[in-house]
Amino acid sequence: MTDTTTIDVPGYKAGTWVLDPAHSEVTFSVRHMMISKVRGTFGMKSATLIAPENPLEAQVEASVDVTSVDTKDEGRDNHLRSADFFDVENHPTMEFRSTGARIVDGDFLVDGDLTIRGVTKPVTFEFEFGGFGTDPWGNYKAGATAKTVVNREDFGLTWNAALETGGVLVGKDVTITLDLQGALQQD
Repeated sequence: MTDTTTIDVPGYKAGTWVLDPAHSEVTFSVRHMMISKVRGTFGMKSATLIAPENPLEAQVEASVDVTSVDTKDEGRDNHLRSADFFDVENHPTMEFRSTGARIVDGDFLVDGDLTIRGVTKPVTFEFEFGGFGTDPWGNYKAGATAKTVVNREDFGLTWNAALETGGVLVGKDVTITLDLQGALQQD
């Protein structure tokens, strides 16, 4: 375990970073019938990173459009939008607000509160910087990937069906992956 109070990230610049939704994606995967995985996507609504000089003191807020769920099966997507799962009529977004960042065994971890279906639980995203660069229009951009695994039942997503062969239709553990690109706001 590393006891680090600061970190050097080559290319990192302090300031306010906002999400580039055209170059960002939220994906998830969950066991299906205990034999395979179903994968899907959500649209990013917004994300803001307030980045001070020390990246470990950064603050992140993000919102995901749960109504946009897409698993390439319209019937399943409509079921996921229903009260059996996300209940998008009452909870159209998934929200994340960071509470801190740390380095453990060389991994950059972002802790925070994730709210799904009105239930808020602490989670930790493993964060990997993709790099920094300036696009052809002079915008300074950053890329990153963040990943976590949550138990969907902790957030009230408890619907399931028993299988004749034993087990259940939908697994409990859901892997959430964020592929993000953001732009540093110009003063």
